[in-house]
Amino acid sequence: MSGSGRTASRTAVLVCQGRAAAHGRAATDRFADPVAVGLLRVAEREAVDEVRAKTPPEGRQERLAYETVRACAEVVVPRTVAIDEALRARMTGQLVILGAGLDTRAWRLPGLPGTDVWEVDHPASQQDKCARLAEAAPARRGPDEDGPVAAGPAAVARSVRFTPVDLAVDDLGAALDAAGHDPSAPTTWLWEGVVPYLTRDEVRATVAALAARTVPGSALVVNYQAPSARAAAGRLLARVLGGSVTSGEPWRSLWRPRRMAALLAEYGLRVVSDDDLLALAHTLGSPARRWTSLRSGRVAVAESP
Repeated sequence: MSGSGRTASRTAVLVCQGRAAAHGRAATDRFADPVAVGLLRVAEREAVDEVRAKTPPEGRQERLAYETVRACAEVVVPRTVAIDEALRARMTGQLVILGAGLDTRAWRLPGLPGTDVWEVDHPASQQDKCARLAEAAPARRGPDEDGPVAAGPAAVARSVRFTPVDLAVDDLGAALDAAGHDPSAPTTWLWEGVVPYLTRDEVRATVAALAARTVPGSALVVNYQAPSARAAAGRLLARVLGGSVTSGEPWRSLWRPRRMAALLAEYGLRVVSDDDLLALAHTLGSPARRWTSLRSGRVAVAESP
């Protein structure tokens, strides 16, 4: 529990489980995340191992955990592919990940050796991630053999700067200033898996804050959820049955593509693509059993002319 009374995100853990379950099993020519499993603790890996082995467990709660991770894997594969490919095509020297959770890109994404990465997240979630990184691998010496001992996987990015921010109440710009972000240089912004958990006013405030630090040559890759009666009913049913690991993290805003594009345009960001995950899942050869979640999930790319 953090000082604000908020605990680390359970959604972030579930997404990490989904990526770990899918690594080496799905869309292997376009998707890979060898780092994810190392960020999971022993109990969190059980369902991952079962999904990878395709061995559903006995017991209601255990089976529900299995199906939740399996379903998450089906959704995160096309989402990760869409985002990774958009980032590689638009990478600048600065990458800011808003609501980073247990994101692994700074440790696995090709093309980052010349990029500084800022991971922005709620303090409680960021503390949890730093602890997991420290636990993920044996300690090793830094570049200077007389220097401090570093723990965890080696980053492929030039630098990773953890920046604690509660997007609901904190000043994003001030936090990035303190962390060394240069608002006069082009920035690639990634906003994945966060928008639904913010109110419309919070989404607008965040767009305004990042747009104030966005210059020509910058890009925003944003993942959001469109309205879906079936998806909403599914989340409600999971909470009623008591099996949702994210029941304490409800969705607060859903966006239709036209409204998202209009919001971004207000702040000088032009949407150049906006795709639903179901279409991409089909290109990856996915059986797409979670078609409702895939159809309502979207990844948009906007650029600053």
